[in-house]
Amino acid sequence: MSTFKRICVYLGSNPGKRPIYKRAIYTLVDELIKRDIGLVYGGSNVGTMKILADRMLEKGGEVIGVIPESLVDREIAHTELTQQHIVNSMHERKALMEKLSDGFIAIPGGLGTLDELAEILTWRQLGFHQKPCGLLNVDGYYDHLLAFFAHAGNEGFIREEHWGLLKVATQPKELLDSMAGA
Repeated sequence: MSTFKRICVYLGSNPGKRPIYKRAIYTLVDELIKRDIGLVYGGSNVGTMKILADRMLEKGGEVIGVIPESLVDREIAHTELTQQHIVNSMHERKALMEKLSDGFIAIPGGLGTLDELAEILTWRQLGFHQKPCGLLNVDGYYDHLLAFFAHAGNEGFIREEHWGLLKVATQPKELLDSMAGA
């Protein structure tokens, strides 16, 4: 049994260009199912979000989506989830995802993924929550972002005590283990 009931996963509304991203999602799902951890995500039925939700459902896992009304048609809301919450705004989406989750993982995605990761890390830094935050660095996807974080720290914009708020790993098992010990 896991210390987490549900993990929020931030990821893309696009599928990415390489099959390694789908394989990483499948490996993450296998690890979540093995640990009996439910999923909270953006509620979409496109891109890597669809791959993640469909695989969790295929494996019998709990899948909770949270999607703003304005994106229901644009991102195509997933209709087969355990629960689907339709909210009024992106802020409500992020707030409800935080409330429903025991931890957060960002996997490769675009600007929305980066926005969600930055906001949840900021909330952690400010003490708005004490939940672990993780980054699944698939095939070096986030190497440049991690270099930026180090640069920001070296330049005095990220305090040393905040450097460890983000757990980073290349494999889901390692990441979840690290987050459980956070």
